Amino acid sequence: MSEAQDPSKDVEDWVTGDEPATGPQLSYLRTLAREAGEELPPELTKAEASRMIDRLQGASPRTAGDGDTPGDGTGRDTGP
Repeated sequence: MSEAQDPSKDVEDWVTGDEPATGPQLSYLRTLAREAGEELPPELTKAEASRMIDRLQGASPRTAGDGDTPGDGTGRDTGP
């Protein structure tokens, strides 16, 4: 895979990192921030939002340790 196609490229190297955060980023961040008892800054760039998502995912008991699968870490849906 070429460097241009590498999805794990450092956010500091993103060409669009200084653009405003996307709607999906902000929606997910609102959920993570609410769970963490944090408030979102008024304006975030795509790169800032990505870093904040990574940090809050690592701090959340729901998402820490199982990637992006909500639930109990088994990959099974544990919702109501």
